[in-house]
Amino acid sequence: VITEDNLVVSIDTVVYFQVTDPRAATYEIANYIQAVEQLTTTTLRNVVGGLNLEEALTSRDQINGQLRGVLDEATGRWGIRVSRVELKAIDPPHSIQDSMEKQMRAERDRRAAILTAEGTKQSAILTAEGQRQASILAAEGDAKAAILRADGEAQAIQKVFDAIHKGNPDQKLLAYQYLQTLPKLAEGSSNKLWIIPSEVGEALKGIGAALGGSNPDPRSGGGLFDEEPAKQPGS
Repeated sequence: VITEDNLVVSIDTVVYFQVTDPRAATYEIANYIQAVEQLTTTTLRNVVGGLNLEEALTSRDQINGQLRGVLDEATGRWGIRVSRVELKAIDPPHSIQDSMEKQMRAERDRRAAILTAEGTKQSAILTAEGQRQASILAAEGDAKAAILRADGEAQAIQKVFDAIHKGNPDQKLLAYQYLQTLPKLAEGSSNKLWIIPSEVGEALKGIGAALGGSNPDPRSGGGLFDEEPAKQPGS
């Protein structure tokens, strides 16, 4: 059978029929079996000739229905009723079969490549999303920890500040506290220069005078930061 796109295909057809009028089957037709075969071939060529190969391969039910209708109408006067028509196989040429197999193989490879690419894409997206969520959680944890540390230091400073103000400290006490803080200031490698406020210096002089039992008056000398007079030669 030649299809609409000029391809020769081999079609294996099965026709089920029943003799309902033996007299008509005997006198109306010379050989009803051969007549049914020829009519089936002619009708099949007409039906399949209006279809291309792809339509013929995918429209078996439609072809079966058209064949049965034409055969049943034509064989009725012969005392024959066609009950069923089936297309067992439609075989295109070997070259077309090879091309179809290559096309189907290429289509399967294409779909497999698409599925693989989609899987890789989804995996990369999920991995990136997981890393992003982990980074966000880590940053939130660091931020909360920094806030808690800052709150703790602020509370500690506030308590020290409140305690100092409740004790009504004088300049000498503040100078003493400053002296206790100096070793901590000296621990850093970049602390090469110490700045001592003038008020603290005066208070330190007073502390030195108190510890030495001398007059804290700066004019009398003997303070903690007073310079010793240079000795004259021969004195």
